[in-house]
Amino acid sequence: MTGGTGRGGSSAAPRSVDVARLAGVSQKTVSRVFNDEPYVSAEVRRRVLEAAEQLGYRRNNAARALASGRTRSIGVVTLGTALYGPASLLMGVERVVRDTGYALRVVNTMEGDPAGVAGAVDSLLDQGVDGIVISEPIDEEATRRDASLRVDVPVLVIGAPSPVTAPTVLTAGDGADLMARTATEYLLGLGHATVHHLAGPQRWYAARDRLEGWRTTLAAHGRDVPRVVEGDWSAASGYAAGRELAEADDVTAVFAANDDMAIGLVRALTEAGRRVPEDVSVVGFDDIPVAAFVTPPLTTVRQPFDAVAQEGLKRLVHAIENPGADPLPPSDPPVDLIVRSSTAPPPPRTTPRRGRRTVSRSAERSGP
Repeated sequence: MTGGTGRGGSSAAPRSVDVARLAGVSQKTVSRVFNDEPYVSAEVRRRVLEAAEQLGYRRNNAARALASGRTRSIGVVTLGTALYGPASLLMGVERVVRDTGYALRVVNTMEGDPAGVAGAVDSLLDQGVDGIVISEPIDEEATRRDASLRVDVPVLVIGAPSPVTAPTVLTAGDGADLMARTATEYLLGLGHATVHHLAGPQRWYAARDRLEGWRTTLAAHGRDVPRVVEGDWSAASGYAAGRELAEADDVTAVFAANDDMAIGLVRALTEAGRRVPEDVSVVGFDDIPVAAFVTPPLTTVRQPFDAVAQEGLKRLVHAIENPGADPLPPSDPPVDLIVRSSTAPPPPRTTPRRGRRTVSRSAERSGP
């Protein structure tokens, strides 16, 4: 994938010779300015820096450090969170990078951080990394602004559209919709008339992909698409959603966007007298370590964190070490549905209990 043009209008990354030409100085003078060497007047320094800013030129620290132009380091931009998915993916990336012989530099971003991905990428580029991994960014205004950020090293984006422009942009870990379709297909295959969805926060690309996979599957089977209940990834939000869903007699199957919410959901359903799986089947997503030990053990979709990291980093390193070669083709991540005791065929149809309601809606009124 080829990046767009820089501020200077060229599709190629600006070089020091371009800065020298625009500033009306020699290339050696440009080098002296960026190396903070003496004997450069304030006026010349100002012209060089203004020309560099206009062109979007960034000094390549890797080229300064090594004759090969590489520091053998990879930078990772990741969301600073203890959530199981992002944390496990980062661990997978760390293991793979270590095995490749590259050093790893990690910069965390936070939800609502005004610097966003751009600030983290700038920090890594200033350290002269050879490539950058952007892991599961969320859709915030700052992230959308970052799309104008030009990066002159290969970039791997995991689980989201690219928030930056670069000569080589690779993607990986974009199979969440397929995994969500698998979970929904499984519940329909058990005989459930439809499947409700407990979604993650929709500013997360991962949550959107899981919702879309669920919705697409129901539509493909001609089933009603119920109203989406949105949580925040926590068990507490799953519990709150479960108290709402427990009041609806038509709820016989729920696909939750992560295991923590699924566990909270099961607790609320059980407290309300809705047995799992006899009355309501529940499927989670992630396969967190505790999922096999809750009551009932949770049916879930296992995320292939290590496989995504392995495949993505292999392609990134290839792009770093073979800049003129075609990128390696992507491969689909494995889909692994772990069937445990939280799912079963639906109960026989009964007359709705007095005072109960339904939460199903037609397809045109569904969505977050």
